[in-house]
Parts: sequence; structure tokens; C-alpha cells
Amino acid sequence: MQEGSTEELHSSQPCERKLNEHAGLLVNRSRKTMVTGGGGYLGYNLGCALVRSGIAVVLFDVRKPRWDIPNGADFFKGDVRDYDAVFKACEGVDCVFHVAACGMSGLEQLQKKDQIESINVGGTKIIIDVCKQRNISRLIYTSTVNVVFGGNPIEEGDEETVPYFPLEKQFNHYSRTKAIADQMVLAANGTLLKGGGKLHTCVLRPPGIYGPEEQRHMPRVAANIQRRLFNFKFGNHKVQMNWVHIGNLVQAHLLAAEALTSEKGYVAFEKLGYRKPWIHIPVLLAHIAATVMEYLHLILKPVFSFTPFLTRNEVWNVTVTHTFRIDKARNQLGYKPKKFSFADSVDHYLKTRPTCQEDHMFLKMVFAFGILLSLIILSFF
Repeated sequence: MQEGSTEELHSSQPCERKLNEHAGLLVNRSRKTMVTGGGGYLGYNLGCALVRSGIAVVLFDVRKPRWDIPNGADFFKGDVRDYDAVFKACEGVDCVFHVAACGMSGLEQLQKKDQIESINVGGTKIIIDVCKQRNISRLIYTSTVNVVFGGNPIEEGDEETVPYFPLEKQFNHYSRTKAIADQMVLAANGTLLKGGGKLHTCVLRPPGIYGPEEQRHMPRVAANIQRRLFNFKFGNHKVQMNWVHIGNLVQAHLLAAEALTSEKGYVAFEKLGYRKPWIHIPVLLAHIAATVMEYLHLILKPVFSFTPFLTRNEVWNVTVTHTFRIDKARNQLGYKPKKFSFADSVDHYLKTRPTCQEDHMFLKMVFAFGILLSLIILSFF
């Protein structure tokens, strides 16, 4: 593997899992590590794994984690767009995991273009600049498979066969800005640090993340099922996509940091109680409905903000096959993903979900209006 190369992760634990056996040389070399987005699901779990390995950790985020901060970690409230805050948080740090991002899914995906770009692109530029000024030699960036996937079928893709999806064809700001940041981090590999050393970078491109305590996907899907908003299905049941368990993704990050050491030759690495829906609708109708819902969100936002049950990007994600190989991760990093059951995460959610959830009639009305308008639009095709 060459410096600045990439790798898509697609294997199928929260903080309590023991992952320190994968830290290897990272334990001996790191004085302190910073994790941007440390208040989120991945950032927090990564920070916990680092702490268990005996590494001091700075969890950097605009919001404090919903979980207890472990001994050995410090929370630093700050924005990745604030150079001074990032510079201060990086004092004594020799490895940065840049996890923070904006616009991934749901309501967040509909944020203003400038906000998403300022965080994903502008924030990444600041992280790179601070690494150079602070003589931080290792930078691991959490990208996404969306930088190569834009609705085009991909089967067993890898770094050599799947290029970046054209930026001008990306129809959501998250994927476009993550692709720009992805390339920025790879281009920074090998650049000189202020103290004379070199910056070694790595990019990881995970798909959707699942696991216990995950708050982005499972609760939203479950809530929509409980509101009877998913009484239909669309797309081909043979479509495949990858998901990665939080434990495996944390392992990959630890191995990537280890691979950027001199000893490793600076190898860089890029059940809810409801019946299954029986109504099948065309994918085009689902896509139009998602488009309508996005515009309704923008129109109604001043008086009522709601999360669309689906966005256009999410429709493509579940209706177009896109799978990736992990051969390079296995062979050059020693990545060994464990097997997990998605059903276990569902069971965990059922045990920990709120006891009472409101049935949002207004949301149902908006959804029904979106479907009706979509049918009208579809009739003109």
C-alpha cells in the first residue's frame, strides 16, 4: 500500500468492548491523541478504546457526549472551523483522528450548503494546517463510501477500480464536501511539518454504522415504523450494501494510526412488533416523494421543522447495490472484522428506547401530502 492510499470498510461496541489488543505500537508512541467529533457515536467510542490502551485523549466537539467521559479523556468544547480552538486543543498531541462532519443523513443532510461546506471542507483544512504547525505527524480522516458512490451500481469495488464520483454530479452537499476533504487529506500526505518532519495521512471510507447505543439510524427508522410511515416497500430485495459495526470501525481506526508509524513503514490507509410492508411502489415514486419532502421541509422550516422520513440520497443508498472489498485492509493493516448480528442492535434498542413515543399526526399528513404530490408529478412522465 502506498502513502495516501484509500480503503473502503464494509464489514458487517460501544465503549465497554476491549479493543486495546489492536492498538499495538500506538500505545508506545502516542503521548496524546485528539478525536474531532468526540461527542458523537464513533468519536466517543474511539476515544474510549484509546483510553483503555493507556493513551491520553482529547474529545473535541461542539457538544458534550451523552455518555460519561472516561477517566483519561478530556472534553474540549470547540468548533473545527475555529483555528484557535483547534490549535489550543492540539497542544501535546501527536495523532489526530478527524471524525467530525456535518450533513450525513436525515434532517442534518438538509442543512445549508455553506454550513456543511464550512465544516467538512473548511474544518478539514484547519485540521491539516494545525497538524503542520503543531508538528503532528499522523492524521486519520473518517471519510465515507459516498465519495465514490452517487447512485451508480458498484459490486465488490476497490481503490483501483472505483474512482471518485464526479463532484458536479453529486446531488447532496455531504457527499460532495466529503469527497473534497478526502482528496485534501490524501494530498497533504508527505507535506513538511513546521519542525521538519513529515505529515502522514490516512483515509477510511466506512458505510453506514450500526451497534448498541447508535442514535442516528436505528431510532429514526424504528420511530417511523411505529408511526406507520413505512407501510410500503420499494426497490429490488436483491440490492446489497455494506454496514460496519462500531467495534470493527474502531478497530480499523486504531490499526490505521499504527500503520502510520515508522515501525510500520508509514503505510497509509484510506424486531419491532410490526408486519413487513406489502405495498410495493416504484423507486422513481420514492425518489420524487423524497424530493418533495425535502422541499416541504425547506418551505415549512420557519414554522415547523420535521425530519423527512427519507432523503434522495437515502433512497439511492437502499435501492442501488454498492459493495466494497477489504482485501487491502486485511493484508496490510491486519484488519480482522468480527461478526456481529444486526438483530442484537435491534434488541438493545428495544430494551433502551423511551417507553412512550408520540404518534405525530401532522407528520403523517405531511407524508401523505408528499406521496399525493409525487403521484401527480409522476403522472406527467
